[in-house]
Amino acid sequence: GACDFNGSIKPYVMHHAPKSYLGIDMIEGPCVDKVMNADDLEKEFGPESFDIVMSIEMMEHTRWWRKSLTNMKRVTRRGGLLLITSPAKGYLYHGYPHDFWRYEMEDMEKMLADFEILGLERDESGPGTFVIARKPMDYQECDLSEIELFSVVTGTRKRELNEEDFKSKYFKRVAFKVQLKDFVERTYRGIGRTVGKLLGLK
Repeated sequence: GACDFNGSIKPYVMHHAPKSYLGIDMIEGPCVDKVMNADDLEKEFGPESFDIVMSIEMMEHTRWWRKSLTNMKRVTRRGGLLLITSPAKGYLYHGYPHDFWRYEMEDMEKMLADFEILGLERDESGPGTFVIARKPMDYQECDLSEIELFSVVTGTRKRELNEEDFKSKYFKRVAFKVQLKDFVERTYRGIGRTVGKLLGLK
């Protein structure tokens, strides 16, 4: 999720003068070097092709999270690092363009059972979850198929989402609240600009 919508990790990374940096996102934009899906990382770059892989506030937006995570694990070199930051339960729905999952600390422990977890923290202000883990030299991929995550689409923990989940009354209420919030914010910004013009303010 490299695109700079409201900030980017790239300046912090570049401050440490890495040999190279590649920003990947699904859409073009600031700080994006390559437009592609995380599900295709191994196919595009080959296994164990990066020393450090960072997923910054992206995992909630991938419906098929197992495939995305597996690809990130596979392109991380043995001895390399995988860093993930993602919203946890309690973080409001934000469909830009989609929003599916919330990740708790215990979820990350299960998802990264085949890595050595070096740091795992809960961000209470988000709320969110931060994890950094090292790929072991004797890496053996773990099975993710039974893991359930909390979904903002259903308000429950699920292994997979189906099309009916997106038609439920629960999800329609969630989507409506977001649309209403966006409408109110746009209206107030518009009023503010109009008043500013009338008063001759910049």
